[in-house]
Amino acid sequence: MSTLAFESTLSVTDASKRGVSRIVADAESGAGIVVERRGEPAAVVVGMKRMQSILEREDDLRSAVLVLSRAATDTGNRTSLDDVISALGFDRAELEEELEAGEAAGFSDSSPIAPA
Repeated sequence: MSTLAFESTLSVTDASKRGVSRIVADAESGAGIVVERRGEPAAVVVGMKRMQSILEREDDLRSAVLVLSRAATDTGNRTSLDDVISALGFDRAELEEELEAGEAAGFSDSSPIAPA
């Protein structure tokens, strides 16, 4: 793990001497603090703004990986809705009749529960 992106590194002992409130105040002001145990990184203290930014970037990276993996594995083959309906053992006309009956009974597309 690289500590280059963090402003300071403290041992557990030094962090204890410094105090939680001071470490939290530093983190809130944007500093990232690595806490080491026996010379190895054990924890990182960052403020909530920075943590939110990290989580957003993580989400963006996951989305990018999904898009890239789909693009890399896309064969161009598509399955029509009618083929899927048939493969599941349904008939499109029957499903449409069932939908119309549900709408007539007061069900809407957004709610599977009939109105009171």
